[in-house]
Amino acid sequence: MNTLKFIKRFWFAVCVIIVLNIPAYSQQPVTQARVGFDEFRADIPHGVIDTISYESKTVGSTRRALIYTPPGYTKSKKYPVLYLLHGIGGDEKEWYNGGSPQVILDNLYAQGKIVPMIVVMPNGRALKDDRPTGNIMAADKVQGFAVFEKDLLNDLIPFINSKYHVYTDKDHRAVAGLSMGGGQSLNFGLGNLNVFSWVGAFSAAPNTKKPEELVPDPEAVKSKLKLLWISCGSSDGLITFSKRTHDYLTEKNVPHVYYIEPGVHNFKVWKNGLYMFSQMLFKPVNPSTLGRYAYSETGVPASTNIPGVKYPQIFPDNTVFFRVKAPKAESVQIDLMKKYPMTKDTGGYWTVTTDPIALGFHYYSLLIDDVAVVDPSSQAFYGMGRMASGIDIPDREGDFYAVKDVPHGEVRSVNYYSNITKAWRHANVYTPPGYDTQADKRYPVLYLQHGSGEDETGWPTQGKMNFILDNLIAAKQATPMIVVMDRGYATDPTQPVTNNAGGPMAGNVFPDVLVKEIIPMVDTKFRTLANRDQRAMAGLSMGGFQTFQTTMTNLDKFAYIGGFSGAAFMQPGTEITKMYNGVFADAIAFNQKVKVLYLSIGTTEPERMQTTVNGLHQALEKAGIKHVYYQSPGTAHEWQTWRRSLKQFAGLIFKN
Repeated sequence: MNTLKFIKRFWFAVCVIIVLNIPAYSQQPVTQARVGFDEFRADIPHGVIDTISYESKTVGSTRRALIYTPPGYTKSKKYPVLYLLHGIGGDEKEWYNGGSPQVILDNLYAQGKIVPMIVVMPNGRALKDDRPTGNIMAADKVQGFAVFEKDLLNDLIPFINSKYHVYTDKDHRAVAGLSMGGGQSLNFGLGNLNVFSWVGAFSAAPNTKKPEELVPDPEAVKSKLKLLWISCGSSDGLITFSKRTHDYLTEKNVPHVYYIEPGVHNFKVWKNGLYMFSQMLFKPVNPSTLGRYAYSETGVPASTNIPGVKYPQIFPDNTVFFRVKAPKAESVQIDLMKKYPMTKDTGGYWTVTTDPIALGFHYYSLLIDDVAVVDPSSQAFYGMGRMASGIDIPDREGDFYAVKDVPHGEVRSVNYYSNITKAWRHANVYTPPGYDTQADKRYPVLYLQHGSGEDETGWPTQGKMNFILDNLIAAKQATPMIVVMDRGYATDPTQPVTNNAGGPMAGNVFPDVLVKEIIPMVDTKFRTLANRDQRAMAGLSMGGFQTFQTTMTNLDKFAYIGGFSGAAFMQPGTEITKMYNGVFADAIAFNQKVKVLYLSIGTTEPERMQTTVNGLHQALEKAGIKHVYYQSPGTAHEWQTWRRSLKQFAGLIFKN
């Protein structure tokens, strides 16, 4: 009896070991791509992209294609093949140039989400002159896309079968494409059920055959096809071609995926189509589950919307969906980092989904018949030299500027008369938590300046400086301080108007206003520690240049200096030791006098700004000037760079 039990247990263990060692690619639910799915990763294995040439009897010439072999490709095993087709304006390089399929697939391999496969990207224009030149819509060139069916079946597939270690049966062969290539994939795949078992169309174009021609025998499709995928952007003008195919397939009870996501006719949608479709290939498929695939992501109304207004909405992949009612407008666009044409529906609503937008706050405009206006759904912000709409893309690591349950300071409005400008001026002044209850306490002061095209409302409104300071102070990471934000433009009406020969600050007497009027006014109205060791100045962009212009000529008044994406103008060939009347000439003296000198820049800022700030950083290092240099990862010349910079700078100043 004991022997029998042992034998049973032994064979059970053997079976478990065998099962656990069989490669299994079970079909798991596939979801919308997350941010970063198409970003190159250096820390994973990579496949190889190469160009191949094959003889085409169909065309009577040698033709080219790109081929992707997966990481670890070896001739000791066989691979399934995906034929991936381009659009009417592209060629064999369109996917490579616009969609980076090798990056998407490499990342999926690294996560164990796809079966190793070869991907062939051919030129779908079967003509001797198959380049996308001249009138790409000419009848003969369009006809070339139909002729490609013969080239694919009779020339390219046999070539791949003979030159690469691939399975040659239909169950290991897929075809998919974007736009014109999506139409080709449906036409060729459904028309050759003995050749393909997997068919995908991303935003299929008008070349798609009518549904009854595509699927004359629904039962054959049901029995022979393993997966039929149709996807499109909800704002794509060509969505009707996808929908009519879907409607017909639904009527005939043909299992398929119909996936509609926010988007237009672009690579954002097509890359996600490849991302999702490729994960389903060459794995067991349960046809009864395909109808459940639907876009399930929910957009969140932007925090910058007018309270109670639903649109614009931000989706998890940082795309933004806009919806505007303008029934009599001829054209409407969203100008958000680039222009996005909107599509009008029968109700007079214009809609569009953007590309993924970078983290942080961005100005945008609504262009109605080429006139830039503020989106009525958005709060208005002073930026770009005028009132503009704004949107704040949430940062997962951005809780440092979130409103939290901590003691809060106040932003106070201060009006004062300037004898220099002969006009009333306005400043916003942040007082830290406890300022009104601790009447005998005095505070250090940070003078914080905005950028070009903005004003004193920028830092508390777009920059969230009050919440940044509140959170830092509550965490005991910053010294309680007063922060003064004034308008960085000032002119002396008694002085002649100057041109820009002296640089962007020519004619701007703000440094004089700050030193001679604002500082004395603040020291009078507020409980300040009125000495240089308790006084700092910083600014972003133009405000950073103003900060250096002001402080370097008034080091008797400032001990802490910060330039965020802006600092000192260094002309080519300029010696740093000669700038600002030689303030950097004696490094030892400067380092003893200035307690913190801070520079920052976003890693994706324009080259001109990178050169300016990084050049100053290198010159300071060479001169022996102690300073902090921070590069904000993944941000450009924008508020997210400056919010992060303020967080760092505020945590460094006024420390004993």
